Amino acid sequence: MSRVLVIGAYGMIGAHVVRDLTMRGHQVICLGRNATTARRVLPDADWIFHDLRDLVDAATWASVVTNHSHVVNCAGALQDNGADDLATVHNDAIAALASACTAQGVGLIQISAVGADPGAATAFMDSKAQGDAAIRNSGAAWWIFKPGLVLAPNGYGGTALMRMLAAVPLVQPMTMGDALLQTVSIADVCDAVARAVTGDIPVGTEADLVEDEAHRLQDLVAAFRNWLGFPAARATLRLPAALIRPVGWVADGLGRLGWRSPLRSTALRVTQAGVGGDAMQTRAVLGRPAHPLKHTLAAMPARAEDRLAARMALLMPVVVAVLSLFWIASGVIGLARLGEAAQLLQDQGWGTGRAQVSVASWAVVDIALGLAILVRRWARPATLAMAGVCAVYLISASVVTPTLWLDPLGPLVKILPAAMLALVARPLLEPR
Repeated sequence: MSRVLVIGAYGMIGAHVVRDLTMRGHQVICLGRNATTARRVLPDADWIFHDLRDLVDAATWASVVTNHSHVVNCAGALQDNGADDLATVHNDAIAALASACTAQGVGLIQISAVGADPGAATAFMDSKAQGDAAIRNSGAAWWIFKPGLVLAPNGYGGTALMRMLAAVPLVQPMTMGDALLQTVSIADVCDAVARAVTGDIPVGTEADLVEDEAHRLQDLVAAFRNWLGFPAARATLRLPAALIRPVGWVADGLGRLGWRSPLRSTALRVTQAGVGGDAMQTRAVLGRPAHPLKHTLAAMPARAEDRLAARMALLMPVVVAVLSLFWIASGVIGLARLGEAAQLLQDQGWGTGRAQVSVASWAVVDIALGLAILVRRWARPATLAMAGVCAVYLISASVVTPTLWLDPLGPLVKILPAAMLALVARPLLEPR
């Protein structure tokens, strides 16, 4: 059996490729950049850790690919942001990888994307195409697979968005409903990779991986709704196409704070243009048609946790926004009414200066926490800090101003649900 290096191994496609190759008896080494996420997704795998942005020359790749028969590149990024650089991740690093594979006689299997053509309308597709071209011109033994919309038991990216839309109760929000998309089962993607590794697909094969039939977006969402076991929508809420661009701008802005929303402009533009490929190429690669949508969904029955995850993904942005507004408002009000708030402490014998400094300091803490939860990498720590600050408030107030427990407006009682909401948000914010 072969020794295979899988790049981007804790991503949705990468993790399934790792599991599939391992079950087929191959020795699989995984490459990723975040050790915590990697060991959460594939705790029993053999890992090496690198950031592709640091692997932009063949000499650096040489020690990574040595002693492997094949490398499978499943890494990718949707848009440029603080953590991702499309030109580097999709082109520069891959060109260097291809050179290293050529020098050492290592086969290179590239997971690209349907629509990745030179001069494509999005930087995602264009940079993918550049990486594909670098592989073709490298002299390596290569295979390039271009999946359509990949369906897997876990949702990510476009399929996560469809699950979220399917979880909306009563009505079905919809725009771009007539956009046509071809899906492919993750099992078919894994099968193509495995056939390349075992030599059942000729070197130099480039093929789309898509099912035969294209589906309208609105029909795909309805299929997900049925698959998840949610009641059919009573009505469709058709949103104007004019909303697409501003929604993308907002999502892109959140992307600068680290939020990888499936509503970013690249995803919306790709969906609007449609996702489609040549199903005959898929038949040639697999020796059969790709599994159709109905078969793919039937092969991965939805569980209670899938329904819960879809609902929680829908609620998560609302929860983050509510927590942010609550804590920022709490701090701003405290500063705006500093004298009145400090008076409560002065009534307990505190000096004016000491009381005002205490109130102002904690107000600043509230505002800082409200802002911190808006930044993706700080969001989870912020939820724990919020719960901790709530505990400090409750204990301190119980000691210094215990009469507040009897206040008819219940200022202390209201701290309890705020703490619980922060603790509920924490697992929702866990990556992957």
